[in-house]
Amino acid sequence: MINYTVLLLNQNYEPLNVCPVRRAFVLVSKGKAEVLENGMGYIRTIAQDVSAPSVIRLIYQVRRPIPQCRLSRREAFLRDKFRCQYCGIESHELTLDHVVPRHRGGKYEWNNVVSACSSCNRRKANRTPSEAGMPLRSMPTTPPTNPYYPFLAYLDKREEWRKFIPTQG
Repeated sequence: MINYTVLLLNQNYEPLNVCPVRRAFVLVSKGKAEVLENGMGYIRTIAQDVSAPSVIRLIYQVRRPIPQCRLSRREAFLRDKFRCQYCGIESHELTLDHVVPRHRGGKYEWNNVVSACSSCNRRKANRTPSEAGMPLRSMPTTPPTNPYYPFLAYLDKREEWRKFIPTQG
């Protein structure tokens, strides 16, 4: 039960976090949150068995910034749909390529990093795509922000969370 996870919602039912059942139980017992869905199992206290919460909602509104997608290899490959942006081959053995090479002032930013297969990355080398004669299939951009993205991985195991986390498609 200690490793059991609970979906924490803001006052407006927006998902905020996934927290351990112990933290959720403390929030509910202190009157800071209310239980919306009960989970699988019980928490045994000295006096009684209490149903473990699965989804809780804060009593007060918490302001938080809009989450931004951080640049990582995995996120760049997902944005480019695991395709080389020079030859178009689909592969899971890709590298990251800087459109404007770093030694020429290119930065590690969303609009300067693309997925490339090893052979295209070697062929382009330390040149720009126009210098190498290798046009990009699509211009790199920052992917759209999805505030529900961190919670989508839990939906396979936690069916009761689906009504609080909208999915696209």
